[in-house]
Order: sequence, then C-alpha cells, then structure tokens
Amino acid sequence: MIVHVHLVRHGQTFFNRYNRLQGWSNSPLTQAGLDDAIHAGNALKDITFAAAYCSDTTRAQVTAQTILDINAANGHDVPVIHADMHFREQFYGYFEGQDMGAAWLAAGGPHGAPTYHAIVEQFGLGATRDFLKEADPFHDAESDEEYWRRVDGAFALIAANADLRDGDDVLMISHGNTLLSLMQRFAPAGYDLSERPANGSVTMIDFDTVKSLDDAIEVISYNRR
Repeated sequence: MIVHVHLVRHGQTFFNRYNRLQGWSNSPLTQAGLDDAIHAGNALKDITFAAAYCSDTTRAQVTAQTILDINAANGHDVPVIHADMHFREQFYGYFEGQDMGAAWLAAGGPHGAPTYHAIVEQFGLGATRDFLKEADPFHDAESDEEYWRRVDGAFALIAANADLRDGDDVLMISHGNTLLSLMQRFAPAGYDLSERPANGSVTMIDFDTVKSLDDAIEVISYNRR
C-alpha cells in the first residue's frame, strides 16, 4: 500500500536565523517563518490529507496547523495532527543552541575535518552524528544508530495507521538535517544534496507501508519552494 507523503520543512525559527544548532530545542518561528508556513500551505491547498504528522516541537506544530488551516479554508476536511517525538530533528545534546561553526569544529576538528561539510565529504553524513556524540562531554547527542532507530519509528507509526488507504496523501512536517538524511539514504543519483532544504519547502516521497523501510521509500521530488 503506497501513500504519498508531503514532507515540509518547518518555517524559519530564531535559531535558524542566528545559525545555531536546533534539534530538540524549541525556538519559535520568526515572522519570516510564519510566512514560510503560509507559503507551504498555499502550495498544498488543493490536496486532501488523510493524516498529518509532526514532531512535538512548537515550530513543527505551528507549521502543520498553518498548512491545515489553509487546507480547511479551501474546503477540505483536515485530519487531527499526530505530534510525536519520533518525528523530531536529531538531538545535538550538549551542543543544542550553540553556534553551528563552533559546534562542528568541536566535533570534526579532532578528525581533521573542521566544518560540517568537511565531515560529510571526508567521512559521510552519519559521521556528523557520531563525531558530535563523541565530542559531547555528556555523550547525550544522538549517534547515527540512535538517530535512525528513532526516525524508523516515525515511519512505523505511519505504517501502523489502520485508517490509511492506498493512494492517500499524508502531511509530515520535518526538519533540515532529517530531510538531508532521508535524501542521502533513499534518493537516487541526480539530486544536489549540497543544497539544504529551504524552510517551507516541500519534498515528496512515496511510502509503501507494507515493505521494510529500506525498500519502502521512493523520492519523487526534493526541496520544492
């Protein structure tokens, strides 16, 4: 059974604006972020959503509600939003809220990769998580394995929704690094993943709810704004 999942990156937050790491932190949307959510809502206003999911952070919930309010204003019945921690961005632990440049220097510097892009180029995206956990004095930041175990759980929640039918459209509010991680894991060649997904952008995937996750996702489009 295939459902069409519309992945929207939440609107801009103050931490986005200040270039600070924001995983489980709960920075509110800026006015530009509210406009991002409205833009996404207008882009999706003609779609009838059978279900809606987001993380339990304010930025994700406000973005989801804004999109569904626009949907309702255009005559669609809208679902109740399922907010759950499985849909959160990766957890940066000790480095939550810190300047991105300083945090990635602390994580990658000991490995000869002083920036986020240097870590990705030399060691892969998964290493950004493992190196950050290693540098975290409390080791609270999520490792790559811990991160994917939680994100896989998010898709398991969608697959377990007995009300979904083949061909249904599903709204899912996501986060920047999670979108990049999903693209790296599932996208075929041809996508420019050096381009971060914009706030309010829409990425679309087809999700086969009865297959194992590694075989269940097909990327349809990325970072439409």
